[in-house]
Amino acid sequence: MATLAPAGHGISREDRVFFWGGIAMVLVLVAGFSMQLAAGRSSFGAPLYVHAHALTFFGWTMIYLTQTLLGTSGNIALHKRVGWIGAAWIPLMVVVGTMVAYQALRLGRSAPIFTPAYFTVMAPLTVYTFAGLSTAAIVLRRRTDWHKRLHFCAMAGLMGPGFGRILPMPLFIPYTPHIETATILLFPLIAITIEWRRTGSVHRAWLWGLGTLVAMRIVIDLLGASPIAAALHEWITAGSAGAALPPFAYPPLPGA
Repeated sequence: MATLAPAGHGISREDRVFFWGGIAMVLVLVAGFSMQLAAGRSSFGAPLYVHAHALTFFGWTMIYLTQTLLGTSGNIALHKRVGWIGAAWIPLMVVVGTMVAYQALRLGRSAPIFTPAYFTVMAPLTVYTFAGLSTAAIVLRRRTDWHKRLHFCAMAGLMGPGFGRILPMPLFIPYTPHIETATILLFPLIAITIEWRRTGSVHRAWLWGLGTLVAMRIVIDLLGASPIAAALHEWITAGSAGAALPPFAYPPLPGA
């Protein structure tokens, strides 16, 4: 890490968007969850599965930040070695993310700013899309122009929970899915705008990455309001406290 360029100096104009964008995304996530803790809506006394989720996803955040700093500063040898840790981390996120989401549904503790049916499909599809974009970035690692843009879009796909804890999301019900979609697309759209203004064109990798994120949200919106989501919610929560929550009604907010 000693070879990293301080404060972005010495980084190419193209890579500055990845350098500062990566730092900004990590700061949003850290700020969001720190505010949750400071407000007393989260605590270190949470169940073990919550800690497992936090460690897994925050671990990826640190891997992504490290890789961004290494890649943009030119330390490619170490970037490649750390990359294999990241590749092994992605399946862990899929497993932990899915299990924790469904455990929350069974306990009746899914995110109250979404209906249980919507959350049932949103949580896994978000992490599956992240895994797909990240895997594509790894497969295309020798094509660095595609590699860094797809990874950037994959990370942006995880921004919903961070912004969801910074913004007053309960005030936006029932439009919270649209607000979260906007937060997920924010960083890729900024990066695309900067690139277009700098070069007069937009790399195709951005179109694939952004298109994948948009497609994900369309599928989630359609499925989340469908009988399929209701049936899946019923199957997951059968015999648990979560079964008492109507799939298409917003759960009561904590403390309400």
